Amino acid sequence: MPEKSTEYGIDPAKAEILAALRRRIDGAGRSARGNLNVAEFLEDGDLAAMENVIAGHVHGILQALAINIADDHNAAETPERVARMFVREMCAGRFEPRPKVTCFENVRDIDQLYAVGPIAVRSCCAHHLCPIEGEAWCGVIPTDRVVGLSKFSRLASWIMARPQMQEEATVQLADEIEEAIRPRGLAVVVRARHTCMTWRGVRDRESLMTTSVTRGALRDSSAARAEFFAMIGGQGFACR
Repeated sequence: MPEKSTEYGIDPAKAEILAALRRRIDGAGRSARGNLNVAEFLEDGDLAAMENVIAGHVHGILQALAINIADDHNAAETPERVARMFVREMCAGRFEPRPKVTCFENVRDIDQLYAVGPIAVRSCCAHHLCPIEGEAWCGVIPTDRVVGLSKFSRLASWIMARPQMQEEATVQLADEIEEAIRPRGLAVVVRARHTCMTWRGVRDRESLMTTSVTRGALRDSSAARAEFFAMIGGQGFACR
């Protein structure tokens, strides 16, 4: 069991709870990479333990920056706020179960392309934990199953609410949609602004990143791809 740090106030019992979580993940032979979901391994109290330990470490960061939160009203309770943000918002896609995706029979045998978007996406860069904000578009040529439009947004939010690389997040979103509805053709495009580029580093505030994944008929047919990109171009294909 890790020793309690009186300086940072980390509860050793909470740290042991998190160690037990890691042992469950490792024992199942599963990866604990930041952009993967581990909801099935969570037990009651795990998220509260995370918040306690994270708050302790954030307190340590503030102290390392020579900020005395006991003497700074702006920083009062900052460790707790940051901990809640990381667990309940920035990384919620790691800890929440996959959204329920209810499929419906394609009773009218619709076989034409449709597009959904722009869908607001928010994530954080896995390299710097800086915010990523942008939009996503999905194109589908259905088979015998269709899904409610809101499910595209729910899946995108779930995938993106983790430390991510945009390229991998785009593939993950395509995988989830493909598994849910097995479309004849699928396209996913994400265009986003990364604050690791705009706020730090080169500080290029106009820089955007665009990633795309195409599968099935939308990969094989240049005409189908052109139709999809024409559709989303008409919806204001930009990061506003």
